[in-house]
Amino acid sequence: MLSVTRRLFLAGTAISLAGLPKLTLAEAPKRGGVLRMSVDQAASVIHPMLARVNPEYLVTELLYSNLTRLKPDMTVEPDLAISWEPNATLTEWTFKLRSGVTFHDGSPLTADDVVATINAILDPKTASPGRTNVGPIKEVAAVDPLTVKFALTGAYADLPVALTYLNARIVPAKVIAGDLASLSTTANGTGPFKLAAYEPDRRIIVERNPAYYDPTRPYLDRVELLVYPDRTAEASAMISGEIDLLLTTAPGEYERLVKADGVKALRSPSGQFLNINLGCDQKPFNDVRVRQALALAVDREATVGFVAGGYGTPGNDTPLSSAYHFYKNIPLKKPDIAKAKKLLADAGYPNGIDLTLVASDKPSTRTQLGVAVREMAAAAGFRINVQTMPHATYLDQVWKKGNFYVGFYNMQPTADAVFNLLYTSNAAWNETRWNNADFDAVINAARVETEEAKRAALYAKAQDMMNADVPSVISAFFDLLAAQRSYVDGYVLHPRGSVFRLDMVSLGAAAPKRT
Repeated sequence: MLSVTRRLFLAGTAISLAGLPKLTLAEAPKRGGVLRMSVDQAASVIHPMLARVNPEYLVTELLYSNLTRLKPDMTVEPDLAISWEPNATLTEWTFKLRSGVTFHDGSPLTADDVVATINAILDPKTASPGRTNVGPIKEVAAVDPLTVKFALTGAYADLPVALTYLNARIVPAKVIAGDLASLSTTANGTGPFKLAAYEPDRRIIVERNPAYYDPTRPYLDRVELLVYPDRTAEASAMISGEIDLLLTTAPGEYERLVKADGVKALRSPSGQFLNINLGCDQKPFNDVRVRQALALAVDREATVGFVAGGYGTPGNDTPLSSAYHFYKNIPLKKPDIAKAKKLLADAGYPNGIDLTLVASDKPSTRTQLGVAVREMAAAAGFRINVQTMPHATYLDQVWKKGNFYVGFYNMQPTADAVFNLLYTSNAAWNETRWNNADFDAVINAARVETEEAKRAALYAKAQDMMNADVPSVISAFFDLLAAQRSYVDGYVLHPRGSVFRLDMVSLGAAAPKRT
């Protein structure tokens, strides 16, 4: 019996059709009210296939649905699909859809919409980050109006998890065939809320979808997303009661919020991390010795204190934290300045090297990490100039193009997902351009392996390869920090960092009355 398969299969079949435990009347959340939630940057893209940052993921989650949904314990539950089943070799999966689901314009959801959505995501012309993260899909077909069959390029146990991916929201086939680009400013999903106002730099308003597939949800009448670029002002708004829920905050502001009356500070361990991306196809980082030297110049435990404010754990140059299944506990790299200097000299830089490290201003911890690495690496001969730029400029000019810059990533649902998002040669965000064929082969073998022990061994090998070759320096993982007013019920800080489940949220009797 395949233990992984059984766990994923049962996750899709042994849950009520709403994907929720049954509630007694005494436990039922209060219906109604307006939730004001703050975000620290604009949701400039609300096209579900193209969203890139947390506020955008939040908006698209409110407006659309996936086939499957990721619970706070990182297992899957039904969303638009009510069940799923693989064949014996895990090379085909069949998904059954809910009946009676409609898009916001009233048109019915059918298997054709799922097929069109997946094909659009897989089309390189769409340029969706989800293209390599929805699984090794060879073909998707409608068996009947409520049944979809996925044919895969090989055995793959994680497909139900992969389909929770943030860009895999289902959109109408007619929109894809007509004007897919229109989703950049409009929305037509099956999600719990409908778009009411879209001012990306100021506020976004969504209102309850009365035709949502679960008639008991969402509990809120409306959600208002308010943009607060300044962290201090945002925390002050939470303390004063101007906002009810704060998406994320920095350690210093979190400590203020812990002490505030009427505020519940939230904290969750996660696989979220910053890294130093190294362009492995360009000098000087095409020489592994330069990459290894930089890695040995970084004090990982000190990084947790300086950048994460103590709210995190050290990283070891792989994207898997202990929160992941298949994490390998490799002995933590310790600073070794003498060895770092020798490696740099052997690479042709006996007198050190001058570099410019680019950091977006969102989140501010990017610059903090840059400054920390600049100071730590100076003794080894790295003379680093840290250049901070506006996030929009960074996305346009540096992201996926630069040679030496600070990246920021949420935890992914599986090891396969994070490796194929960032580090394989065909990764959607192949920022390091490491392009290691041996590493690719290990990841490809792991994703089709059905035996748990063999999968674990392959992922352990992949982590060893990254730890040794250093395509990027990953020195710390961050706890997620947020806050809510005490009258907010049902919100759980999800370890994925980009899953929010606001349809589960309600407001208690003490909440302010808003119209």
